Amino acid sequence: MDAMGIDRAHVVGNSMGGRVAIELGLEHPERVSSLALLSPAVAFVRREWHPLVRVLRPELGLLPHSLGRARIEAQFWSLFADRDLVDPSVADIAVDEFERIYRSAGARLAFLTSARNIYLETPFGKGGFYPRLAQLAPPAMFVWSSHDKLIPPGFQRHVERWLPSAEQIRLDGCGHVPQVERPERTNGLLERFLARIDALGSRDRGLAAA
Repeated sequence: MDAMGIDRAHVVGNSMGGRVAIELGLEHPERVSSLALLSPAVAFVRREWHPLVRVLRPELGLLPHSLGRARIEAQFWSLFADRDLVDPSVADIAVDEFERIYRSAGARLAFLTSARNIYLETPFGKGGFYPRLAQLAPPAMFVWSSHDKLIPPGFQRHVERWLPSAEQIRLDGCGHVPQVERPERTNGLLERFLARIDALGSRDRGLAAA
């Protein structure tokens, strides 16, 4: 944003990008006009794997290894409720790009560190994610999906409790990546939300995507 001369922007983020957007809104609210969060990676409440994840250090990701194309492709398709709505060429591009990036030791370390920290963060109590979320100042819209296996829509009730001012929307028959599986519906929601914020006097100067 600084490099592009953007003082303030609407920020849209999906999954881990949604978490980046939330943290940006918490740390630098003066730079954020609004937040549109698509299946954002919020704090997990049930953490059965917590002891194991604490032991597994992300630095292990520095060791050369591959997840295998078949495994990456299976994980990609698991993100969607109806794979017939997804162009197969999109899958090829996404899998190829993930494979390319994952070959970098630095990229593996960054990805595993971020995922580990999100999973281990305390959801409640002093310094917990949801009490921090309650301090979020920019207007926010959360979009959840009924068939999201990664960030189930049940997280909505925790966000509603701690941030009642936020708009909550649930998409039926959709998975973790609504902008791919339901692009027209998702874009319509974004356009309506951003237009409403602008009509209320937002001072944004652009659109950023996380």
